[in-house]
Amino acid sequence: MTAPVTTVPGTTASATAVPTATPGPLRIEDYQDLARRRLDDQVWDFVEGGAGTERTVDANRRAFARVTLRPRVLVDVSACDTGTELLGAPLATPVGVAPTAYHRLLHPDGEVATALGAGAAGALYVVSVFASRTLEEIAAVSAGPLWLQLYWLRRREVLAGLVERAAAAGYRALVLTVDAPRLGRRHRDARNGFAVPAGISAVNLDPALMASAHRSDAGRSALAVHTAEAVDPSVTWADLAWLRARSELPVVLKGILTAEDAVLAVQHGADAIVVSNHGGRQLDGAPASLDALAEVVDAVGAAGCPVLFDGGVRSGADAFAALALGARVVLLGRPVLWGLAADGATGVAGVLDLATEELAHTMALAGRPALPAVDRSAVVLAPGPVQGPVQSPAQGPVDGTAQRTAVGTGL
Repeated sequence: MTAPVTTVPGTTASATAVPTATPGPLRIEDYQDLARRRLDDQVWDFVEGGAGTERTVDANRRAFARVTLRPRVLVDVSACDTGTELLGAPLATPVGVAPTAYHRLLHPDGEVATALGAGAAGALYVVSVFASRTLEEIAAVSAGPLWLQLYWLRRREVLAGLVERAAAAGYRALVLTVDAPRLGRRHRDARNGFAVPAGISAVNLDPALMASAHRSDAGRSALAVHTAEAVDPSVTWADLAWLRARSELPVVLKGILTAEDAVLAVQHGADAIVVSNHGGRQLDGAPASLDALAEVVDAVGAAGCPVLFDGGVRSGADAFAALALGARVVLLGRPVLWGLAADGATGVAGVLDLATEELAHTMALAGRPALPAVDRSAVVLAPGPVQGPVQSPAQGPVDGTAQRTAVGTGL
């Protein structure tokens, strides 16, 4: 296609024609706009929807609006290093891919495209147990570290088989989602009678186990029906020993929002924690992930337990805020799906690269040229909803330093 030209008034087009081109995405939300044009209404609602009134979906974004950055000046920021390490794996960026299901709903190549995009960006990719490409296909194209996300299935032999396959294929950790003993009340999917369409399936699981996920029923979400059938709601902390005994892979618990559960996670052998409210798709009214982050980090930081984060990140500046509050890695969910729908592997890499470029830019202007310098002193999180026990000013700062009181955490 020939690019349009711009002509300076009062001159001839041949002398002053300046080619112009439509710019590529400049913000992560630009990928959202592109994705919306490509997806049908039911799939769009499946991606964008949350639980109940979607109050927690909104809270995730509002929390970042309460962040103020505290820049330092006259710092050498000629080079800003976004590299980090997590559970022994080097990463080019602390921005990674959160587990989300059925990527072939968004693009024919599905999770293979996502893995290619994440690998190109040097990012961690947490693959969903409900992936629509096999674990082995995904691993075959991946240039970056892969973790496998799991739900605790009623059929433990199926769970054990997935763990064995993940280890054999080179996955480096198991991520157990712990906030979904039953599916959140996702009204958009129920109104649409949403079911996974024919031709797309969770190919790493027995078709018989997944059959109900494909049965459309007016006024009900097939995924809610399937979760009730397949996921064991009776699992407790004591059951984690069974999972740890099945593999030497690190075990990461996703869906922790309180200090109490964070401490229990470490006591029961968790190698890392993901602070997450499931993108607002589970308990409507749960805290914004950002509001829970500092509480969890403070609870387990002394134990050396890495904390990851997801929930509402839409820019590198958002990632900077989460890193400053103690996250080691920040995971993107919906934005990666927007990039996948917009342009396959290239779109996924584009989202991750844009977030990383924005992060490096924020680091430079904030005077924090390396990730260890992105600490609590870099942000103020204005008070929001109180999520845990609050120590009064008379009792002194939480960690015994004046700095913590000065910068605030929203707790």
